[in-house]
Amino acid sequence: MHGQKKNGSIKIEFKDLTLEQSFNKLEKISDYIIFYDLNWLPKNKTSRKFIDKSIPFILDSLINNSTLSYYILDDNKIIITNNIVIYDKLPKQYFGEINAIKTTKESIAAPTILNKNTLKNQTIETIRLGKESATNKKAFYKLSGIISDKETRQPLANVGIFDRKNKNNTTTNLNGYFELTLPNGFNTLETSVLGYKNTLKNIIIFNDANFNFKLSSASEELSEVVLSFRTKQDIESTTTGKSTINSKESKNIPLVLGERDVLKIATLLPGVSTAGEGSLGFNVRGGKADQNLILLDDAVVYNPSHFFGIFQALNPFAIKEVNIYKGNIPIEFGGRISSVFDIESNKGNQENIKGQFSISPVTANALIEVPIEKNKSSLLLGARGAYSDWVLKLLNDSDLQNSKASFYDFIGNYHHTINAKNNLKATAYYSNDNFSITSDSLYNYSNKLLSFTWNKIINDNNKASLLLTNSNYNFSILFDKNSIDDFEQGYSINETEVKLKLNHLRNKHKFTYGFSNKLYRILPGEIKPLNNSLVNPESLQKEKGLESSIFISDEYTINDKNQIDVGIRYAIFNSLGPKTLRIYQDNIPKSDATVTNTIENRNNKIVKTYTAPEFRIGLRHLLNEDASLKLSFNNSIQFIHTLSNNTTVSPIDSWKLSDFYIKPQQAQQISLGYYRNFKEDMYEFSVETFFKKQQNIIDFKTGSQLLMNEFVETEVLQGDGKAYGIEFLLKKKIGKLSGWLSYTYSRALFRFQSQYFEEEINNGNFFPSNFDKPHDASIVLNYKFSQRLSFSSNFVYQTGRPVTLPVGNFEFNNSEFVLYSNRNQIRIPDFYRLDVGLNLEGNHKKNKTIHSFWSLSIYNILGRNNPYSVFFQNENGSIKALQSSIFAIPVPSLSYNISF
Repeated sequence: MHGQKKNGSIKIEFKDLTLEQSFNKLEKISDYIIFYDLNWLPKNKTSRKFIDKSIPFILDSLINNSTLSYYILDDNKIIITNNIVIYDKLPKQYFGEINAIKTTKESIAAPTILNKNTLKNQTIETIRLGKESATNKKAFYKLSGIISDKETRQPLANVGIFDRKNKNNTTTNLNGYFELTLPNGFNTLETSVLGYKNTLKNIIIFNDANFNFKLSSASEELSEVVLSFRTKQDIESTTTGKSTINSKESKNIPLVLGERDVLKIATLLPGVSTAGEGSLGFNVRGGKADQNLILLDDAVVYNPSHFFGIFQALNPFAIKEVNIYKGNIPIEFGGRISSVFDIESNKGNQENIKGQFSISPVTANALIEVPIEKNKSSLLLGARGAYSDWVLKLLNDSDLQNSKASFYDFIGNYHHTINAKNNLKATAYYSNDNFSITSDSLYNYSNKLLSFTWNKIINDNNKASLLLTNSNYNFSILFDKNSIDDFEQGYSINETEVKLKLNHLRNKHKFTYGFSNKLYRILPGEIKPLNNSLVNPESLQKEKGLESSIFISDEYTINDKNQIDVGIRYAIFNSLGPKTLRIYQDNIPKSDATVTNTIENRNNKIVKTYTAPEFRIGLRHLLNEDASLKLSFNNSIQFIHTLSNNTTVSPIDSWKLSDFYIKPQQAQQISLGYYRNFKEDMYEFSVETFFKKQQNIIDFKTGSQLLMNEFVETEVLQGDGKAYGIEFLLKKKIGKLSGWLSYTYSRALFRFQSQYFEEEINNGNFFPSNFDKPHDASIVLNYKFSQRLSFSSNFVYQTGRPVTLPVGNFEFNNSEFVLYSNRNQIRIPDFYRLDVGLNLEGNHKKNKTIHSFWSLSIYNILGRNNPYSVFFQNENGSIKALQSSIFAIPVPSLSYNISF
């Protein structure tokens, strides 16, 4: 009878009633009395109908979407509780056995017991999140939320959140958002960030929940604050060959003419070099300059240099940091076989207007940050211009001394925080260079790019990024001497890419996957008449190609010491029409004379397809908390090449897509490294060794004609390459004296074999590349005399670059010919340079509106006449060897910077 009375079925209907009214009606038609606190009950109304349902069933339905629970007593009384479960008997855990109970996601989690020991500190606020249930089977839940300033409500980045009980922790992202896994029940969380009071909260969690922290600023004045932190990412990650350059690091490094240049700093790190002083491009671990993928906010920059490679084309004020990958390149990057320079621009201030301005002997630079909607969106605008003609007078080259040059660049980006899980970023960039070698010629090249990124947090374990970019590079020559030969000649390359990248966390796995599509459009060259000249207009057939890829990787934490990162990227390239395809005779070198047929391919027809899987494998073993070993392997493919028969990269070098005859370049690299922090992270040490093989490397026949050549396959040679070396880096980060010492020993060799003599180089044997410089050492030092005054210097030493020189002469048919050495058999003298700088900052008063910074530097203070190239002249019947240098004298510079 008691059982029937407690669980008997009833019929009841609630029409537009609050929960309080529903309880009252339930009491009237039943024998039960319901006890509750009115403040707990929600005010919303509901309509429900129950036929032959039990009292427990009706109660479960009424409080389903609330934090309420209930308990039915034997005397027909119902007790309503708010987020508290009433138990019939004390669980074993009540008597101190909680730690002995092992819970899993399949087991019933231990109930939360709150007694005087649990809440021993009654001054800490206790927050209940979710709804406690006696049948709850989950042992862990996700807590997420936003941490913001209590007064301004601005989200706070890099706030640490610590779980005192379970030693779990995380940090907020740029939007103040965090996620933390907590065990079911009672937890104590603490927040910590510089400038704000630490906050303690007792969190009792019963379900996945959201909670926002609001922090109060700390008003205590400190005489001096010294911050130190453990940079363990390079130790703990599986990535080999990664370097990160912060834009602020360029502030105290003396560079030519006082221009801050984060990309030049890269050449002071192991494994990265240039062919010579004042040359364009970078050579990374034995790779050619066109094998580097240089990205600004995920859009490609084809020429990141101004002024013959002396200055970077990117505004240093607008750059946040540069991540350089020269070993195990992340799976989402593709299209180049040597390295990735991933450049991220700064985010504009979303609260106050800020700005920077600098003036130097060569350039003036300005940047401003403007909040559009406070704490939600901002606009960053930067501009830089040069007045650099006078610098050419300093160069030890008679041609350049009579030249003119100027450049300018603009950058703008817009950030918008939609909400805690969605944000947008758009970037626009333009740079332009003009230089004139003679009075009747003008050379011009420019970069343009647009980038759009949408970042979304889908849920606790899934994130996505959608990227849309467009890049364009143009070069032109204007020859204007008011004659019948006046002309304008140029070429351009344009690419558009869409990429979707997703991240998924699952237990010990971190998956990265997605796809990308990139459309290339190239105008290889065109000539137009100027001033009604007699020059015939000509335009080479445009090239078009589609590069697609899908990729996935899994970073799996095996245990506390071992981690593995395995990925595959499958790349597909289609060479598209319209395309005029020549067919050449078999078993004979390609030339105009060996053409047997011509095939016309219509627009967008697939002329040739290349496919290849790219693998990324990285292993990491922690020796201890301060040291690790890493091993990696990756292979990569590249479908685009530069056409150049110059010794170094030049602005006039054009780009060529792989097609029916020109195969994509490929490379395989294996790396092994040891990394260690010591003396409480004051020092960092790393040593890496690598071996790289390359296939289908581009070179050209002797005397080849590349400019305005529609069928350049008749001039192209493709061969093999190999590079190997060892890299050392010792870095001191803390103290009055800071800086680093880097040393690289490496070799970069090429081989071009063929069954035809005219298509071989160096008889088919390996020979040094133009940028093969075995020894490369750099020392960068900065000494702080005080908070305002510091001294900086850097010293660079490199083995001389290899060149090909005449070694004799001979006569044939009454004509005299020069006999040259084997390719790159002889080296020019070694290179070394010492630069020094003195930096003086304004006072550091807290309420000062404008802050200033003076920098005095001397580039090449030793006046070393470093040879850039060697050439020969016939003077009075004898051959004399001469050398060309870029900066053969000390170059002083004084720059002034202000910020507000």
